[in-house]
Amino acid sequence: MGEGESAVLAKAMAACRFRRSIAAQLSHILDVPPENLIKSISAVPVSKKRPPADFQFIVSSVLNANSSNYSRSDIQLQAQKIAEELKCDTVVTEISTGEGRINFTINRDLLAKTVLQKVLEDGSQYGLKSELFSQLPKRKILIEFSSPNIAKKFHVGHLRSTIIGNFIANLKEAIGHHVTRINYLGDWGMQFGLLGVGFHRFGCEEKLKLNPLQHLFEVYVQVNKASEEEENIIKLAQDFFRKLEARDEQAISLWQRFRDVSIEEYVQMYKRLGVHFDEYSGESLYQEECQEVLKMLDTKGLLKKTKEGAKIVHLSEKGDQSTVMRSDGTSLYITRQVLLDLAAAIDRMNKCNPHTMIYVTDKNQSSHFQQLFQILKLLGCEWAERCQHVPFGRIQGMKTRKGEVVFLEDVLDEACSMTLERMASAKTSKELDNPLETAERIGLAALIVQDFRGLLSSDYQFSWDRVLQSQGDTGVFMQYTHARLHSLEEVCGTISQASHINAACLQDPQALSLIQHLLRYDEILYQSSQDLQPKHIVSYLLTLSHLAAAAHKQLPVKGSVPKLAEARICLFQAARSVLANGMKLLGIMPVNKM
Repeated sequence: MGEGESAVLAKAMAACRFRRSIAAQLSHILDVPPENLIKSISAVPVSKKRPPADFQFIVSSVLNANSSNYSRSDIQLQAQKIAEELKCDTVVTEISTGEGRINFTINRDLLAKTVLQKVLEDGSQYGLKSELFSQLPKRKILIEFSSPNIAKKFHVGHLRSTIIGNFIANLKEAIGHHVTRINYLGDWGMQFGLLGVGFHRFGCEEKLKLNPLQHLFEVYVQVNKASEEEENIIKLAQDFFRKLEARDEQAISLWQRFRDVSIEEYVQMYKRLGVHFDEYSGESLYQEECQEVLKMLDTKGLLKKTKEGAKIVHLSEKGDQSTVMRSDGTSLYITRQVLLDLAAAIDRMNKCNPHTMIYVTDKNQSSHFQQLFQILKLLGCEWAERCQHVPFGRIQGMKTRKGEVVFLEDVLDEACSMTLERMASAKTSKELDNPLETAERIGLAALIVQDFRGLLSSDYQFSWDRVLQSQGDTGVFMQYTHARLHSLEEVCGTISQASHINAACLQDPQALSLIQHLLRYDEILYQSSQDLQPKHIVSYLLTLSHLAAAAHKQLPVKGSVPKLAEARICLFQAARSVLANGMKLLGIMPVNKM
């Protein structure tokens, strides 16, 4: 290959053009535009049984009509026929067939230099500049997640919504979408009538200043207990809530204080989690709009009365229905929630006009969101098709050493303290400038990786021993690998250009596996962007950590001749960069020492 040709090719590879080179050849044979073939050409996952190839083309993806009409032998025959017409060139050095696929092996020097140079050049954008994303239009996206109830300490039940919503927002932003993160607070309802009465009776200004949510929690427990003995308390609570609804100045002032101190404390908790919001919204903002929604339903002829006097909306011809108001004219919680969410969705669409609205909640709310989206469609809101519910399962068995966990603060404190203990007893631990901050990051990584390893909709059993293991598929191991690679850079320096490294020095099996794995990163990001499942990225990063650890053990930098050392430094630097990028998408801040 001439110098000019090499330069053009290197530039072309900036968006992983190996696929394009393969697609161009296939296009001539299949008479299909190359851009239609790109997504059928994928990097081969690293495994002990993997073929020596780097890319594979799935033949069934281009067979006419339904590929299920073709037998295995038909597909295999087609694969061999296509492979015979393909030719090796300066990019592809070997072509073979597997079961229903054609395998392509890339020129080894070109593979190493191209992948490593691309990682170094693109930095945090590596994998995101891929042709897999280039055709995606940039959208405005609203994501509602976390949503705790104000005047209560942050419950552990909100952990999953918070970290999952944060991951989805990070990923969408990284791809280039304009994302608005909304925290839709539970800040309205009869419980505030009870809390208002309780604070007048049991509240203490000093305690509210020192530890606001803990004090409000204690007040709520006390007033609930008192209401079991004194019937008058419930009546007083109803009176207080009526004052809130009537916007009584004193009642609203007290409620606003509860809301403000709650948000202040939540912001501190979100800082620990590495999460931020663009907007703190809440149910209180949509009380009047609920009446407008009822009028809209009535005007459209969607509101029907039952014999008992309840108002319902028929959702389908099958007889599915949603009760929106009881016969006494008051709304049930589930009903109130439907009206509030309808009002909020319509308001957000009118004000922000997002392309997509994503709701991240417990899977128990799936039927609620099905009803919500269906009613929006019945109201003529065509954009209801662009509303999406991301459901998640429950965490089972999450306890501290003291017993059952209720508050998220306890979980984060426990993760931090157990990590500190293990770091203190580990022989490999280094002296740290800020051990508490390091332990907090490692503990959070451990929680996030454990949570994201499976399907989001699945429940999972929590175990501190499994979560905090320093070896195996854990967040602790991921952090340890990053710290180890960072330490190598501090000792041996870094490389700014991969173009002048000697690629012949990176043909060991461990080096090759690492390069082949880095090749797949854009496909993994694309997969997660399509189904919003973080498990693909977690699995990829854990494999990357294991491959980097094995290469680090077998391919020493210290004591190697300069050309070999330089090539290996470049390899490990690329691995650490991609590891850090992926961790940040998950919501994990990498540590440099541990």
